[in-house]
Amino acid sequence: MIDDPLGPLDPDFAAAFTRDLSRPPCQLYLISPLDVTGTFPDRLARALDAGPVAAFQFRVKDVDQHSAARLAEPLQRICADREVAFIVNDSVSLAKRLGADGVHLGQEDGDPREARMILGPGVQIGVTCHDSRHLAMEAGEAGADYVAFGSFYPTTTKAVSHHPEPVILSWWSALFELPSVAIGGITPANAAPLVKAGADFVAVSGAVWKTDEVAAVRGFAEVLGAR
Repeated sequence: MIDDPLGPLDPDFAAAFTRDLSRPPCQLYLISPLDVTGTFPDRLARALDAGPVAAFQFRVKDVDQHSAARLAEPLQRICADREVAFIVNDSVSLAKRLGADGVHLGQEDGDPREARMILGPGVQIGVTCHDSRHLAMEAGEAGADYVAFGSFYPTTTKAVSHHPEPVILSWWSALFELPSVAIGGITPANAAPLVKAGADFVAVSGAVWKTDEVAAVRGFAEVLGAR
């Protein structure tokens, strides 16, 4: 568990917070399942055609870079055809190889400054910040383009030990223009409090890929469109 040196947030702040409507509406950020073989490219195309999606994160594990690139390339084309940002999880070198639109870094995946030097000024760099305001501010100072908080809800997609309250999104959006991403167990049924709290993006995986992807994306579109 990360100790936030800034101390606990006042829950009354979240209760009093009203989403700043001058910020862009909250958008959907899809994360791939670990298995993107077989019919997954067709599923991705259907999902992206079902409603507005801002970004797609390519997240596979335990494969070499050559194999990862081979799996990524058709998915990257699908995203490019629909003007959806293609983000690579964890690997700056794979993002460079693919000419990806961005890379998402965990706390153990390197410094955003080094990633910027390698990838250039036009690539989006996101950083996982768990439940820590301190880590988020450090990421912003290091040049990240967005910060990600979570897991807000129970999830089976990955093992997590950090569970922030939505108030962290309210605090961030009240003080910083840099976008925030909410992640972890988010579904159309429970996304609304995170949108109200100030999330700029909701990142989802299982809620889309473990069910009918078209219905799921349409369900998120209804919630996010309501602001």
